[in-house]
Amino acid sequence: MEAQPNNPLHGITLEQIINDLVSHYGWEYMGYIIKIKCFTTDPSIKSSLTFLRKTPWARAKVERMYLDMLNK
Repeated sequence: MEAQPNNPLHGITLEQIINDLVSHYGWEYMGYIIKIKCFTTDPSIKSSLTFLRKTPWARAKVERMYLDMLNK
């Protein structure tokens, strides 16, 4: 595997990102910031992973939220 020193998300799974965000912010805040149903209506890791893997724009927002959390 090629090293990616400029990619802060390299080696971090989407599931880990969601788990860290839920632990830090909670589902309610995440749904407030990123208005997607898998965060606001009966949220779960499984439903979020399914949706985010199929929806690039939503995944980009979640990754941005994660990077913002790390930078604080």
